[in-house]
Amino acid sequence: MHRIRLFPLSFALTVFALCTIIPTLHAQTKTPVTIHVAAAADLQPLMPLLAAGFEKETGIHVEVSYGSSSELTAQILNGSPMDVFFSADYTYPERLVAANLTDAPAPVMYAKGSVVLWERKGGPFEPLGLDALSNPGLRSVAITNPLLGPYGRSAVEALRRMQIYDKVVPHFVLAENVAQAAQFASTGSTQLAFISLTLAKSPEMMQRGNYILMPTTQYTEMRQCAVVMRNSGHHAEGRKFLEYVLSGAIQAQLSNYGLTSKDQ
Repeated sequence: MHRIRLFPLSFALTVFALCTIIPTLHAQTKTPVTIHVAAAADLQPLMPLLAAGFEKETGIHVEVSYGSSSELTAQILNGSPMDVFFSADYTYPERLVAANLTDAPAPVMYAKGSVVLWERKGGPFEPLGLDALSNPGLRSVAITNPLLGPYGRSAVEALRRMQIYDKVVPHFVLAENVAQAAQFASTGSTQLAFISLTLAKSPEMMQRGNYILMPTTQYTEMRQCAVVMRNSGHHAEGRKFLEYVLSGAIQAQLSNYGLTSKDQ
């Protein structure tokens, strides 16, 4: 007769504990998920805050690449592995929808943008007003290339409607994106700049200069839209980040950073 060997109870409990702890330790050492976000340059002051809040809430890391909406769209069309794209308008995301690269049949509006005229402190047009655009002393105005960036396009539309485009266009200094236009003016390379309210309200730009809003009645509403890439390697996480930006808690804070909530 074979005898059944009984292990001490303490040994059995140790084995049970190890079987319970090891999977938990393995889960804790898993590499955190990273999603790649393409964001229009006007979002530079805001996107790091959104990314940090999202990571704190979900554990998902957000890596952001900035540029003009046109440049980022071209990169994605050429195969750049982005998970989510936040544009400064709706036309560029629509191009990705038309190319069948998105997970939804239409872009999703996440905010509305505003164009401002910005001047460095101590500039020749203080106190700054729209009359600076018709001032004989005007020599240089930084603006995003209207063919590349929505903020440059909207500024041109406003100038045309205000019937002062012909006076201002000889003084244009074209920038690759709205952040570069802000840099031109903040360093004194240009006297003025057409930039986004998001950049104008950033602590650095507030310290260096002043701004006035361009009349919103003079350009088409800037519906800033986003899309999630259909073939994203982290599609679910990308969709979760977009939903985070669309949440009521985040939408209620957008005005602090120069954007208008999508529902206003």
